[in-house]
Amino acid sequence: MTDPTLDEMRERLSAELPRHAAFDGWTPAALAIAAGAAGVDPSIATLAFPGGGVEMIDGWFSGVDRAMALAVPAEQLSTMKVRARIIALVEARIDLIAPDIEALRRALAILALPQNLPRAAKLGWRAADTIWRAAGDTSTDLNHYSKRTLLAGIYTATIMAMLDDESEGLAETRAFLGRRVDGVMQFEKLKGRFTHSAPERLSLARFLGRLRYPAV
Repeated sequence: MTDPTLDEMRERLSAELPRHAAFDGWTPAALAIAAGAAGVDPSIATLAFPGGGVEMIDGWFSGVDRAMALAVPAEQLSTMKVRARIIALVEARIDLIAPDIEALRRALAILALPQNLPRAAKLGWRAADTIWRAAGDTSTDLNHYSKRTLLAGIYTATIMAMLDDESEGLAETRAFLGRRVDGVMQFEKLKGRFTHSAPERLSLARFLGRLRYPAV
Protein backbone atom coordinates (compact mmCIF):
# COMPACT_ATOMS: atom_id res chain seq x y z
CA MET A 1 0.00 0.00 0.00
CA THR A 2 1.38 3.41 -0.97
CA ASP A 3 1.77 6.15 1.61
CA PRO A 4 -0.99 8.80 1.57
CA THR A 5 -0.29 12.09 -0.13
CA LEU A 6 -0.19 15.28 1.92
CA ASP A 7 -3.66 16.22 0.65
CA GLU A 8 -5.05 12.82 1.62
CA MET A 9 -3.45 13.11 5.03
CA ARG A 10 -4.93 16.59 5.46
CA GLU A 11 -8.41 15.30 4.64
CA ARG A 12 -8.07 12.43 7.11
CA LEU A 13 -6.84 14.68 9.89
CA SER A 14 -9.42 17.39 9.17
CA ALA A 15 -12.22 14.89 9.74
CA GLU A 16 -10.73 13.89 13.10
CA LEU A 17 -9.65 17.30 14.40
CA PRO A 18 -12.95 18.93 15.50
CA ARG A 19 -13.72 16.40 18.24
CA HIS A 20 -10.33 17.08 19.81
CA ALA A 21 -10.31 20.83 19.15
CA ALA A 22 -13.46 21.02 21.26
CA PHE A 23 -11.32 20.24 24.32
CA ASP A 24 -7.79 21.29 23.38
CA GLY A 25 -8.53 24.09 20.94
CA TRP A 26 -7.08 24.27 17.45
CA THR A 27 -3.63 23.57 18.79
CA PRO A 28 -0.67 21.26 18.20
CA ALA A 29 -1.95 19.16 21.12
CA ALA A 30 -5.27 18.57 19.37
CA LEU A 31 -3.44 17.79 16.13
CA ALA A 32 -1.22 15.24 17.85
CA ILE A 33 -4.25 13.45 19.33
CA ALA A 34 -6.05 13.54 15.99
CA ALA A 35 -2.97 12.14 14.28
CA GLY A 36 -2.85 9.23 16.71
CA ALA A 37 -6.56 8.52 16.15
CA ALA A 38 -6.14 8.73 12.36
CA GLY A 39 -3.05 6.54 12.32
CA VAL A 40 -0.75 9.33 11.17
CA ASP A 41 2.73 10.00 12.51
CA PRO A 42 2.34 13.21 14.62
CA SER A 43 5.65 14.57 13.34
CA ILE A 44 4.37 14.23 9.78
CA ALA A 45 0.91 15.55 10.64
CA THR A 46 2.33 19.00 11.34
CA LEU A 47 3.40 19.21 7.69
CA ALA A 48 -0.25 19.08 6.67
CA PHE A 49 -1.03 22.33 8.51
CA PRO A 50 2.05 24.54 8.42
CA GLY A 51 -0.07 27.59 9.23
CA GLY A 52 -1.26 26.17 12.55
CA GLY A 53 -4.78 26.57 13.89
CA VAL A 54 -6.17 28.67 11.05
CA GLU A 55 -5.15 26.05 8.51
CA MET A 56 -6.67 23.30 10.64
CA ILE A 57 -9.95 25.24 10.64
CA ASP A 58 -9.64 25.76 6.89
CA GLY A 59 -9.16 22.02 6.47
CA TRP A 60 -12.26 21.27 8.55
CA PHE A 61 -14.41 23.67 6.52
CA SER A 62 -13.07 22.19 3.28
CA GLY A 63 -14.25 18.80 4.52
CA VAL A 64 -17.68 20.31 5.19
CA ASP A 65 -17.76 21.54 1.58
CA ARG A 66 -17.16 18.02 0.31
CA ALA A 67 -19.60 16.40 2.72
CA MET A 68 -22.32 18.90 1.83
CA ALA A 69 -22.15 17.87 -1.83
CA LEU A 70 -22.64 14.25 -0.81
CA ALA A 71 -25.48 15.06 1.60
CA VAL A 72 -27.49 16.93 -1.05
CA PRO A 73 -26.58 15.41 -4.44
CA ALA A 74 -27.18 17.17 -7.75
CA GLU A 75 -30.06 14.89 -8.76
CA GLN A 76 -31.94 15.87 -5.60
CA LEU A 77 -31.25 19.58 -6.09
CA SER A 78 -32.42 19.45 -9.72
CA THR A 79 -36.01 18.90 -8.54
CA MET A 80 -36.00 22.01 -6.32
CA LYS A 81 -36.50 25.71 -6.89
CA VAL A 82 -33.55 27.99 -6.17
CA ARG A 83 -34.80 29.02 -2.72
CA ALA A 84 -35.19 25.39 -1.66
CA ARG A 85 -31.76 24.49 -3.02
CA ILE A 86 -30.00 27.19 -1.02
CA ILE A 87 -31.86 26.30 2.18
CA ALA A 88 -31.20 22.57 1.73
CA LEU A 89 -27.48 23.16 1.21
CA VAL A 90 -27.08 25.54 4.15
CA GLU A 91 -29.06 23.17 6.39
CA ALA A 92 -26.79 20.33 5.31
CA ARG A 93 -23.80 22.39 6.47
CA ILE A 94 -25.53 23.13 9.77
CA ASP A 95 -26.18 19.42 10.33
CA LEU A 96 -22.55 18.61 9.56
CA ILE A 97 -21.14 21.26 11.90
CA ALA A 98 -23.64 21.02 14.77
CA PRO A 99 -22.11 17.91 16.43
CA ASP A 100 -18.87 19.88 16.89
CA ILE A 101 -20.40 23.10 18.20
CA GLU A 102 -17.69 23.70 20.79
CA ALA A 103 -14.97 23.26 18.18
CA LEU A 104 -16.89 25.79 16.08
CA ARG A 105 -16.94 28.30 18.96
CA ARG A 106 -13.18 27.98 19.31
CA ALA A 107 -12.70 28.25 15.55
CA LEU A 108 -14.76 31.44 15.33
CA ALA A 109 -12.83 32.96 18.22
CA ILE A 110 -9.58 32.38 16.31
CA LEU A 111 -10.98 33.72 13.04
CA ALA A 112 -12.23 36.85 14.84
CA LEU A 113 -8.68 37.89 15.73
CA PRO A 114 -7.62 40.96 13.71
CA GLN A 115 -4.79 39.17 11.93
CA ASN A 116 -7.17 36.41 10.82
CA LEU A 117 -10.04 38.56 9.50
CA PRO A 118 -8.89 38.37 5.85
CA ARG A 119 -8.77 34.57 6.09
CA ALA A 120 -12.21 34.53 7.77
CA ALA A 121 -13.64 36.60 4.92
CA LYS A 122 -12.07 34.24 2.40
CA LEU A 123 -13.59 31.20 4.11
CA GLY A 124 -17.03 32.85 4.23
CA TRP A 125 -16.81 33.67 0.53
CA ARG A 126 -15.69 30.13 -0.29
CA ALA A 127 -18.64 28.65 1.59
CA ALA A 128 -21.07 30.90 -0.28
CA ASP A 129 -19.41 30.14 -3.63
CA THR A 130 -19.52 26.40 -2.94
CA ILE A 131 -23.21 26.56 -2.08
CA TRP A 132 -24.12 28.59 -5.17
CA ARG A 133 -22.13 26.33 -7.46
CA ALA A 134 -23.80 23.26 -5.96
CA ALA A 135 -27.15 24.99 -6.51
CA GLY A 136 -26.31 25.26 -10.21
CA ASP A 137 -25.39 28.93 -10.46
CA THR A 138 -23.19 29.69 -13.46
CA SER A 139 -23.38 33.49 -13.49
CA THR A 140 -20.21 35.37 -14.35
CA ASP A 141 -21.43 38.97 -14.29
CA LEU A 142 -22.07 41.26 -11.35
CA ASN A 143 -24.74 38.84 -10.11
CA HIS A 144 -21.99 36.30 -9.45
CA TYR A 145 -20.54 38.58 -6.79
CA SER A 146 -23.76 39.99 -5.39
CA LYS A 147 -25.26 36.52 -4.89
CA ARG A 148 -22.20 35.31 -3.01
CA THR A 149 -21.89 38.45 -0.92
CA LEU A 150 -25.52 38.21 0.19
CA LEU A 151 -25.29 34.48 0.87
CA ALA A 152 -22.05 34.85 2.82
CA GLY A 153 -23.87 37.28 5.11
CA ILE A 154 -26.84 34.94 5.49
CA TYR A 155 -24.61 31.93 6.18
CA THR A 156 -22.51 33.78 8.77
CA ALA A 157 -25.60 35.10 10.55
CA THR A 158 -27.16 31.62 10.55
CA ILE A 159 -24.03 30.08 12.07
CA MET A 160 -24.05 32.74 14.80
CA ALA A 161 -27.71 32.01 15.49
CA MET A 162 -26.92 28.31 15.78
CA LEU A 163 -24.41 28.92 18.57
CA ASP A 164 -27.18 29.90 20.99
CA ASP A 165 -29.92 27.65 19.64
CA GLU A 166 -31.18 25.08 22.16
CA SER A 167 -34.36 24.20 20.27
CA GLU A 168 -35.15 20.67 19.14
CA GLY A 169 -33.39 19.87 15.89
CA LEU A 170 -32.13 23.44 15.66
CA ALA A 171 -35.65 24.50 14.66
CA GLU A 172 -35.03 28.15 15.56
CA THR A 173 -31.90 28.29 13.42
CA ARG A 174 -33.72 26.75 10.47
CA ALA A 175 -36.56 29.25 10.84
CA PHE A 176 -34.04 32.09 11.03
CA LEU A 177 -32.39 30.85 7.84
CA GLY A 178 -35.73 30.67 6.04
CA ARG A 179 -36.60 34.25 6.99
CA ARG A 180 -33.25 35.59 5.85
CA VAL A 181 -33.42 33.78 2.50
CA ASP A 182 -37.00 35.00 1.96
CA GLY A 183 -35.88 38.56 2.67
CA VAL A 184 -33.16 38.35 0.03
CA MET A 185 -35.53 36.75 -2.49
CA GLN A 186 -38.00 39.61 -2.03
CA PHE A 187 -35.20 42.12 -2.48
CA GLU A 188 -34.10 40.43 -5.71
CA LYS A 189 -37.68 40.52 -7.05
CA LEU A 190 -38.02 44.22 -6.29
CA LYS A 191 -34.62 44.92 -7.84
CA GLY A 192 -35.64 43.04 -10.98
CA ARG A 193 -38.89 44.99 -11.29
CA PHE A 194 -37.09 48.28 -10.88
CA THR A 195 -34.45 47.36 -13.43
CA HIS A 196 -36.95 46.33 -16.08
CA SER A 197 -39.45 49.13 -15.45
CA ALA A 198 -36.94 52.00 -15.52
CA PRO A 199 -37.84 54.15 -18.57
CA GLU A 200 -34.25 54.77 -19.54
CA ARG A 201 -31.15 53.63 -17.68
CA LEU A 202 -28.08 55.82 -17.71
CA SER A 203 -25.80 54.92 -20.59
CA LEU A 204 -22.34 56.48 -20.71
CA ALA A 205 -22.11 55.91 -24.46
CA ARG A 206 -25.49 57.57 -25.07
CA PHE A 207 -24.57 60.49 -22.85
CA LEU A 208 -21.27 61.10 -24.66
CA GLY A 209 -23.01 60.75 -28.00
CA ARG A 210 -25.44 63.49 -27.12
CA LEU A 211 -22.58 65.75 -26.11
CA ARG A 212 -20.96 65.22 -29.49
CA TYR A 213 -24.14 65.28 -31.55
CA PRO A 214 -26.70 67.35 -29.64
CA ALA A 215 -30.34 66.95 -30.53
CA VAL A 216 -31.80 69.67 -32.75
